[in-house]
Amino acid sequence: MAKLPQLRVTTKERIEETDLPEHVLVALREIASQAKEGLLALSVGVGMQVVSEIFEEEVTSLVGHKGRHDRARTANRHGHESRQVVLGGRLVKVGRPRVRRTGGGEVSLRTYRVFADRDLLHEAALGRMLAGLSSRRYRDGLEPVGDVGNAGTSRSAVSRRFVKGTEAALAEIFGRDLSGVDLLACFVDGLHVGSHLIVVALGVDSAGRKHPLGLWEGTTENKATANALLANLVERGLDTSRAMLFVIDGGKAIRSAILAHFGEMALIQRCTKHKERNVTEHLPAQERLLIARRLRKAWGNPDAGTGERELRSIARSLADRHPGAAASVLEGLEETLTVTRLHITGSLARSLKTTNPIESMISIARSTARNVKRWRSGKMALRWTAAGMLEAERQFRRVNGFKDLQMLKQALRHHEEVVRGGKLVA
Repeated sequence: MAKLPQLRVTTKERIEETDLPEHVLVALREIASQAKEGLLALSVGVGMQVVSEIFEEEVTSLVGHKGRHDRARTANRHGHESRQVVLGGRLVKVGRPRVRRTGGGEVSLRTYRVFADRDLLHEAALGRMLAGLSSRRYRDGLEPVGDVGNAGTSRSAVSRRFVKGTEAALAEIFGRDLSGVDLLACFVDGLHVGSHLIVVALGVDSAGRKHPLGLWEGTTENKATANALLANLVERGLDTSRAMLFVIDGGKAIRSAILAHFGEMALIQRCTKHKERNVTEHLPAQERLLIARRLRKAWGNPDAGTGERELRSIARSLADRHPGAAASVLEGLEETLTVTRLHITGSLARSLKTTNPIESMISIARSTARNVKRWRSGKMALRWTAAGMLEAERQFRRVNGFKDLQMLKQALRHHEEVVRGGKLVA
């Protein structure tokens, strides 16, 4: 086996002992000093020199080589000026070459525009603040890149960039075309952000992929807010002529809005987790576990008719002692068995019987906004929620049981045929 040479750190003193040209020695001295601050600082130092070389290459392509006479030249070098480029969430100064046309007027360097693109700053601010870094501590979260300056990292500058970043996230969600997405299921739920209520929608396509569909702001979970959300989805291409499964927490406003837009094409599944919680909250502590088990057994029965009889039996057993719990069991009872009636089983059934998929997205959105102490407006709540939804999208996996989604697709197509044929849905 060949013996590898032993590596050693080069110092300024060792560099002076080498027999190299002066301009090479100067460059090596800078690199040696930056290496003491770490590999990243060294890489940045070298990278900044490369950026200067890239600028010069473009200038040469525009005006020709320096010192050579060229009668056909249409532009000339015009010195350098101090400008800023984006580096790791900050702005750093560089010397930008200037080029002027022979007939007058400045020539813009394309390479400079790329390195100075402020969208990179917006993305950096958005990513760091969604991860929990406050605008006050933003500078502390930057990587050590040597003595290149930290312009653009003040609290106000970071806040402005974060606002632009979240506005872009909001615009992205509202601008998504839904006409080409083969959606089978839609989860709708709300979250409270300060004094505002944000209603959000999450779709699942035929391949099991999750899609943040939209959001709307209101003060309460009323029909107007839910209607506005669904109207926006329809405007962006959501097809109301096709059957779709809607999974909701049981809110009457959301249910009414769904039926107003989709009519008989909407199949509504009430979240069994929410229903279980609503029922057991009416019971004394010592009875909650037993009733919860009976409810889960009924909802887990693959035969919808048997499951319904078991639920009604539970309601009858509670009617005298706990009429509130009995009424809660009966309220919307049929809609807690919609997925069972569609003959969907296994892990896919468990995924579609609760609002867990959308609550997971909401949980991530809440986590990204955990440092916000004061919500100034509904627009601010929308911006933060939209950014959180896109952050959650990056972490999405396909819905549990996605391999069985063909069962849901066939059930929805059958429902469409029944509705269009004018028959009653079984």
